[in-house]
Amino acid sequence: MLWVKWKMVVDSLRGRRRRLPCTVWFLLLFAAGGLVLFIHQWDLSEMVQQQGPGVKLGSTPRQSRETLSTQDRERSKSDNYQEQQATEGILSSPIPPMQFPHFEKSRQTATPGSREQSRQTPTPGSREQSRQTPTPGSREQDITSLHVSKRNRKLLKTSPPIHHTTKSDSSSSSSSSSSSSSSSSSSSSSSSSSSVVSTSGSFTPDKWKKLVGIQEARRQLMKEMCAKYKSSISKTITGHHVRNIFVEDKYKLLYCQVPKAGCSNWKRTLMVLAGKAPDAQSIKHDTVHDGRHLRELHFYDRKGIVHRLETYTKIMFVREPLERMVSAYRDKFENPNNYYHSLFGKPIISKYRANPSLEALKTGNGVTFKEFVQYLLDVHRPVGMDIHWDQTNQLCNPCLIDYDFIGKFENMEEESNFLLRLIGAPPNVKLPNFKDRNPADKKTSTQITEKYFSQVSTLERQRIYDFYYTDYLMFNYTKPFKDLY
Repeated sequence: MLWVKWKMVVDSLRGRRRRLPCTVWFLLLFAAGGLVLFIHQWDLSEMVQQQGPGVKLGSTPRQSRETLSTQDRERSKSDNYQEQQATEGILSSPIPPMQFPHFEKSRQTATPGSREQSRQTPTPGSREQSRQTPTPGSREQDITSLHVSKRNRKLLKTSPPIHHTTKSDSSSSSSSSSSSSSSSSSSSSSSSSSSVVSTSGSFTPDKWKKLVGIQEARRQLMKEMCAKYKSSISKTITGHHVRNIFVEDKYKLLYCQVPKAGCSNWKRTLMVLAGKAPDAQSIKHDTVHDGRHLRELHFYDRKGIVHRLETYTKIMFVREPLERMVSAYRDKFENPNNYYHSLFGKPIISKYRANPSLEALKTGNGVTFKEFVQYLLDVHRPVGMDIHWDQTNQLCNPCLIDYDFIGKFENMEEESNFLLRLIGAPPNVKLPNFKDRNPADKKTSTQITEKYFSQVSTLERQRIYDFYYTDYLMFNYTKPFKDLY
């Protein structure tokens, strides 16, 4: 009996011994699996923290949002961080860099309402003066005060796209040779200036030297701005890029028209130089713009375009952007103009006026300045842009075409006559200054521009400034209003 009980106890223990390993193995496997999962998650988090933006983790690109935001907060403590981000972001962006303009801190002491700044003559071998003295009537700012600021300006969708084209390497080399040729052309013009002074009678040697220095500084600034903001654009010049350039073969001139910046009078002067009219005063406005007397560069074949870009003197005249815009509005919408009232006025009134009258919708007359501003700032404009208020850098493409002469509307008489003497035009040929369209209207000035912009909100004024900011940057104009940032 005792033996039977003992045997039962032994058998019971053997059964427990057989079941015990299964439980132990289950617990061990569970613990091991948990440990492996913990180690894997720990390593994964360590790897994510070490990843930089754009670096692939495994087979798919991943980033830790928390890690990036922490890094941003730490970087923002540095004073130089935003400036570095602005510069690097612009140069690496696939969007045309010039559409990301930056603010400048103006270090000038020019008086309010000034129009254009006089420059001191650069010393031999120098490109621009370290500091210039502003003069009354100046809105051209000190070139040395331009720099990328800490605050990055937001991309405006109203900015027209830049058209990229791909051509053969030979075409690219042709456009490159155009740039080098135009540079040598400018140098030769400067070197021959002393001989022209004696025959011009209009400029003293000091004045001539000063004007040469101004042109050199403007061209140098343009090169710097293009290298900084538009270095990624295609360098191939097509017919589209030269569509606004007019040709005068006798004196080998290429003039890029910028409407509302002395365009009509310069076309008259080109016709006089070509021998198609005895004097500019006799040429009517409609004759200037009918397209029969001046040939546009894009009408030539590829060889003819390249030849003229390489050998002719390329010139353009620019104007303070907001004044030019106001001048265009006054000319096209405040005065009778069936074409612009019908093509632009009708859709503008229809979209931006709350309760338009049937007469206004039928004729397109009476577009207000505020409605015109709303049209310009609208991403989905009811009608496209027009040459009269498009950005100057889009009309003339100065980052593709190396202009030999960049004149200012604000100093039109002196600089145009200087250019005419520079190319050897007859002494009696001068740029006319009369106004044949709506002669009763006052010329658009700083005061008139301020009056029109007082009709719009501060935000709209800021956005219009942003819209034209590339022109302010490239052609060295100061901010038109003090409350702009």
